[in-house]
Amino acid sequence: MAAYKPVAVQAVPRLGEKITQDTVYWRGYKTPVQIKEFGAVNKIDFSPVPPYNYAVTASSRIHIYGRYSQEPIKTFSRFKDAAYCATYRDDGNLLVSGSEEGSIRLFDIGGRAPLRQFDGHTKAVHVVGFLSDKYRIFSGGDDYSSNLWDIPSATEIVSYSEHTDYVRCGCASKVNADVFVTGSYDHTVKLFDARTKSSVMTIEHGQPVESVLLFPSGGLLVSAGGRYVKVWDVLKGGQLLVSLKNHHKTVTCLCLNSSGQRLLSGSLDRHVKIYSTTSYKVVHSFNYATSILSLALSPEDETIVVGMTNGVLNVKHRKPEERKEKPQKKRQPAYRTYVKGRTYMPKQEDFCVSKPVKRVLRKYDKLLKSFQSSKALDAVLEPPIRLYTPEVTVAVMQELHRRGTLRSALAGRDEKQINLLLTFVARRVIEPRFTPVLVTVADMITDIYQPVVGQSAIVDRQFLRLQEAIGKEIDYQEELLEVLGMMDTLFATFTKKRATYLEENKSNGLTETTEQI
Repeated sequence: MAAYKPVAVQAVPRLGEKITQDTVYWRGYKTPVQIKEFGAVNKIDFSPVPPYNYAVTASSRIHIYGRYSQEPIKTFSRFKDAAYCATYRDDGNLLVSGSEEGSIRLFDIGGRAPLRQFDGHTKAVHVVGFLSDKYRIFSGGDDYSSNLWDIPSATEIVSYSEHTDYVRCGCASKVNADVFVTGSYDHTVKLFDARTKSSVMTIEHGQPVESVLLFPSGGLLVSAGGRYVKVWDVLKGGQLLVSLKNHHKTVTCLCLNSSGQRLLSGSLDRHVKIYSTTSYKVVHSFNYATSILSLALSPEDETIVVGMTNGVLNVKHRKPEERKEKPQKKRQPAYRTYVKGRTYMPKQEDFCVSKPVKRVLRKYDKLLKSFQSSKALDAVLEPPIRLYTPEVTVAVMQELHRRGTLRSALAGRDEKQINLLLTFVARRVIEPRFTPVLVTVADMITDIYQPVVGQSAIVDRQFLRLQEAIGKEIDYQEELLEVLGMMDTLFATFTKKRATYLEENKSNGLTETTEQI
């Protein structure tokens, strides 16, 4: 009796993942640390000076965390309602935040009570920040206004009421101490100069603006709203340079790395996309558990902090670079050790003992060996094989068909098993590598269970899905054949024209030769 041969699973080449320098770099962050806050995290801001602590605004509190601490090292909680947009000053000594009641509070990092309180907005203030001169604050609120405040006197310098909807984001220029930008739900981004009484530039984003960002040079502006991230040239009057649509849901936050060569965007689709600021192509992507509201990168790019809608703070630190120590070179055995016995020839009186190789069979191979066709098919329809290695399932079906036992293995199944079979076939029948086998399987299932159609709504639904999948594939094939026909016509026309051209050249050459003679 011949030994049993295991089922041969057809190997299909897979495209390898493209590993780039960006992939290696961004994968160099450790497993994240997760910290639970009291509410959705609406703002994260790193201190610009060492040791680079970061302020997290969530619910009615502002927590200050050390870079590696999992507990807040300081808390500001003098808010009656929700706090918004806690932002550091460039020297790291002061912190300003907005609030739901419409007031703006200025805190000293060393104290707890607010140093100043600015009242002037009639509704919630969602965006605040310092101008680069460190003595003025800009703000934007749900009362559609954008205000400028003087810190020493705690008074309002100027108020702009040009937006027609909530002002929810803003940033200040690091190059010009009088320039700041605000974004609003009225789909516009406005550039203000403190020396004028109105905005100096208006940019139409086309969606409610959730975040704005100025490049360190001050020449480029990035706006995010809806599914779009758009880059504008401020020096050319707000000309659109590029529009990026890589997210599936609303983009909520933007961030630049320390060199300004990488742009990060976070979205409600649970992804953080990283773009190159030269080509504006996605170079890497992070996936998170829930929708993202805020994002920050530390000044030295050592830490990525992401705030989510469920109040979880996700902190990733870069792995320290390991110093590769040169291992001591071990003394290798002499060359004669490796070649010893290589040239030995067995003599006539020697006995050659061969050790039998024990072959371990998989579960489906054992069942096939014992001719249990139905159980073998059940074994390859289990989720780990069916979902992750469908080629094994199809290979077993092909083997059963070769043996002539596929029909008996498919017959006699209950509603749940038929549903499982039809789901697998409907999903995989359109893959070219599986189509020849699965079309046969679908044909047999239809023949066997045709008498019971109409008795189970679940089975009927799966049959309709299978019909729809095959119908779509047939439509695609017909369209492809039409395209092939068009291409054949074009190629035939080109060939004919070329042949005609060559014939004309030949005839012209013959005529010229005759005339010369």
